[in-house]
Amino acid sequence: MKLLLHIFICLFTLTLTLYIYIDYLNRVMEERLKIPLLKKELREIKEKNVLLQYEIDRFENPTHLMELAKKSEYSHLKHPQNNEITVLESHD
Repeated sequence: MKLLLHIFICLFTLTLTLYIYIDYLNRVMEERLKIPLLKKELREIKEKNVLLQYEIDRFENPTHLMELAKKSEYSHLKHPQNNEITVLESHD
């Protein structure tokens, strides 16, 4: 009877250990399957960032800003005097 109890305990422990290990492998595999989707999403975000940076550069183009300054809706704006301009230096 005692031997049967030991065998049962050993089998239960082995089964539990295998179950935990297989569960761990399943979680690892789920994460591995997410990697290609995340890579695709990252690539799309990078492409959108490039497009947005192009739009920003195009908008901030001095020629474009001067054209905007000529429009009537911006006529209330004035050019600053040299003593009104503050220059901040960055320490990159």
